[in-house]
Amino acid sequence: MVTGTESHTAYPEIPEDRGDDLHGLEVADRADLTLFMAGNQFMVMPELVSAFQKAYPEVETIVYQTLPPGLELRQILAGGARFREKTYRLYPDVYSAVSVQAMRTLADREMIRPDAHFIYLRNRLALMVRKKNPLGIAAVSDLGREDVVVSQPNAEYEHIAEHIAVMYAQAGGRELVETILEKKRENGTTLLTTVHHRETPLRLVRGEADVGPVWYTEIVEAKRAGLEVDGVEIGPELDQREAINYYIAPLRTGPNPENARKFLQFITTPQAREFFRNSGFIADL
Repeated sequence: MVTGTESHTAYPEIPEDRGDDLHGLEVADRADLTLFMAGNQFMVMPELVSAFQKAYPEVETIVYQTLPPGLELRQILAGGARFREKTYRLYPDVYSAVSVQAMRTLADREMIRPDAHFIYLRNRLALMVRKKNPLGIAAVSDLGREDVVVSQPNAEYEHIAEHIAVMYAQAGGRELVETILEKKRENGTTLLTTVHHRETPLRLVRGEADVGPVWYTEIVEAKRAGLEVDGVEIGPELDQREAINYYIAPLRTGPNPENARKFLQFITTPQAREFFRNSGFIADL
């Protein structure tokens, strides 16, 4: 890793308040393993990394990100990122995402082998609402109401937005999609996020939004952390549980291929699956 204050327009910008999703930057130049993990796994990573290092004590220094995978993908393709006016050139050993297209993009660039990625986890969508749900939001269609402010993941950075758009279409057709993503955005009642798993709970607590479509696991974690939010489940016919796959692969450009192999082996163990299951993920594949 090289850091500096030089400007490079090709590098994506990591929001300056997202230091809680960047772990170990100060030792990135000597890391034994660097992980770019799809961001909504943030609640599992400390326990997962600790257990991995107990199993493989020779992997002493681990750097990891829990940013949206679209933003992580842009970093991989650009060869770095800007954060708090510094340039960081990070070369992950492992990347995970909830979009198979992200893996195909890396394969097309010959940054992973075409057959390298595999599914290790699943999730589902739900609606995070303000405590006690004062607007009585009970269904996906309620997000189209004029009186409801929606905290909506930005498709440019967050792969969850792809699944949310499908959910909207299934719940209310093209009309609901256009209402939430276009009309309400124009009138200020749909607010886009860059890092939704951090921004949406904060907006709800502050009263800046009424609802946000999120991963079910984020509701579990928010309530575990004592945040003043509640959750609304939307049922298996809309929550995309059959379509939401977590893909993971080693990067051919990663500097620690052997340690990447160890991590990919560990993440499929019963111990690792139990960590995910305890946070509400679907770990029984």
